Amino acid sequence: MRLQNGGCELRFSASRWWGYLAAGWATAFAGLHFFWALGGEVGLDVSSGERLASERPAWFVAGGLWGVGLACLVGAAVALGLRRRGVRGRRWRALRWLGVGIAALLLTRGLLVEVLLIAGVSAVGEISAAQKFWTLALWNPWFILGGVLFGLAAHGFGQDLTARAAEEARSGSLTR
Repeated sequence: MRLQNGGCELRFSASRWWGYLAAGWATAFAGLHFFWALGGEVGLDVSSGERLASERPAWFVAGGLWGVGLACLVGAAVALGLRRRGVRGRRWRALRWLGVGIAALLLTRGLLVEVLLIAGVSAVGEISAAQKFWTLALWNPWFILGGVLFGLAAHGFGQDLTARAAEEARSGSLTR
């Protein structure tokens, strides 16, 4: 969309906002994991289970909390990269595929666990009623939202470059 104001042009690219929103999603998720890694308890029992939340084994704190938090920050950096312009060639393809991969991972995790819990598949393991409720009502929709945001950011990343090139070609032919 273009808005013009007395010769000044202001461009608003909706596809850039998907990158900002995906980065915000990943940063919020990282913050929650860092909160838990530093000893916070709110929501951990219904996210990871009562046993892990109460015992907090070193492998869980290192990998499941600090590690996931750091991975989320990497995801936030990818999302911010997806809102950038001027990236071409291999870097463009790598960045776009990272965005698509993150989207697929988050959507698969969110939807698969949702379906398994709703179907009552025993392979999921024994979980409390509270953990099942919060997983269905909050955690899985949160993963699905993240997947959608990363998918839209990756899609918009390619679309915006293509649209901008076509627009520049049209503008150039109109001014000649």
